[in-house]
Amino acid sequence: MNNSKSYFFQSFLIVLLSAIFFLGVKRVLPKRLFSEKAGTTKNILIDSMLIDAFEAEKETSKADIGDTLANQPIVYYETNGVTFPEETYENYKGNQYLIAFYEKLYQLETAQKGNVRIAYFGDSMTDGDMIVQDFRNYFQQNFGGTGVGFVAITSESAASRSSVEHQFSGNWKTQSYLNVKYPRRPFGVNGHVFFANDTANVEWVKYKAGRSKFTSQLDNPTLFYGSAKNKNGEIRYVIGKDTLHKKLLPNNILNTLTLSKSPLKNLKVDFIEADSIPIYGFNFDDGKGVHVDNFSQRGNSGIPISKFDVSTMRAFQEKLDYDLIILHYGTNVLNYGTKDYTWYDKSMTRTVNRLKECFPGVSILIISTADKASKYDTEMKTDSAVVPLTNAQKRYAVKTQSSYVNLYTLMGGDGSIVKWTEEEPAMANKDYTHFNFRGAKKIAGLLYQQLSDGYTEYKVLRQKRKAPEPKPKEEESILDTLFKNKEEEKDVE
Repeated sequence: MNNSKSYFFQSFLIVLLSAIFFLGVKRVLPKRLFSEKAGTTKNILIDSMLIDAFEAEKETSKADIGDTLANQPIVYYETNGVTFPEETYENYKGNQYLIAFYEKLYQLETAQKGNVRIAYFGDSMTDGDMIVQDFRNYFQQNFGGTGVGFVAITSESAASRSSVEHQFSGNWKTQSYLNVKYPRRPFGVNGHVFFANDTANVEWVKYKAGRSKFTSQLDNPTLFYGSAKNKNGEIRYVIGKDTLHKKLLPNNILNTLTLSKSPLKNLKVDFIEADSIPIYGFNFDDGKGVHVDNFSQRGNSGIPISKFDVSTMRAFQEKLDYDLIILHYGTNVLNYGTKDYTWYDKSMTRTVNRLKECFPGVSILIISTADKASKYDTEMKTDSAVVPLTNAQKRYAVKTQSSYVNLYTLMGGDGSIVKWTEEEPAMANKDYTHFNFRGAKKIAGLLYQQLSDGYTEYKVLRQKRKAPEPKPKEEESILDTLFKNKEEEKDVE
């Protein structure tokens, strides 16, 4: 009996001491230990390069970089005869760095010549073509063009996408730049490479045109694939009553194969004996107007783009001819419990510079993180890391001479995501992070409007630019003189 009492007393004492210890520690713990985001983590990949960057030693303080940029006006230098007015760092947009893109739009609008292509890289905010499908629609309504653009072989968000219906067999072997640093073959422009290595079962992919008027058909379906020693691979597909077989010729770093010159409503492609051939995806566009490719990837910080192979990307650029690259990231970077994003600034500066190497002369636009709320005590408020992250994103935009959209301020600033979530009708989900379809459309409109305002200003500045002065007579080249003398001799004859 005495032993039982002694045991009970010891157990009670341990519990009491534990409770006292917990109450003492709780006072020094942060108010928020875990993300308020609801939902499962199924199919969420981990961005290994984000983890590496976060854990790496920080060499420069955020304050030093921020103070240096904030205290200086941003003055632009003439590009093609056009100079945008100088800006303060606080209100930086960097439209000067979109001049090449704006000129292509101008030629398309005024001469109906050429086409414009945009690569839109993002994370779960653009999953299922959210935001991007409406952004694409705004451009195609105003500048022409039809087609959903480049679509991968497999996608984790295929079931939720309405701009194109997308199905695929489950035996594709996939490598993603989120969790593979050194792929068997270079990643495609979408950050993936796919292999049909199942020799027992045929791999297949199926697409069906979307429901909007701009995606109601599959224009010029074209397969993109890489180089390999395998010369036996082929694809099989049906058009009308005809079953077609076409050989894959993986001779170059990047190869294309157009399956039909006429638009289709449905397309199912089987890959036969195509093992070891890197497959990248299909492109659907009419070759006119504006086309926007959505390269979204859940869990992405943007840093993995720095692993792009320059030669492969230049081959993609030769085929697709991008005029603008958009980087829309930040959602996954907010979850690291820090307000010092110098490490991210440095990593994304390298990433943007790599893109400039991969796609020479292409304009780049950085879109900041949107507002995100977390629970503090019992109230949902803007996460304290949002503003520091937007500042870091602005810093690397300025340093890399990229244009910039502060999406946080554009949607209303402090507390805006709470309003978007709780108002009726709601425009954001209950995770206080992601937009619903209504909110995504509004975000697309805000982004398009900032680009459109810059384009309107560009056209005014373009009209005011000075015409090039005539070349002085004494600078006439020897070739000009010879040509002129030949013409005079002909006249005498």
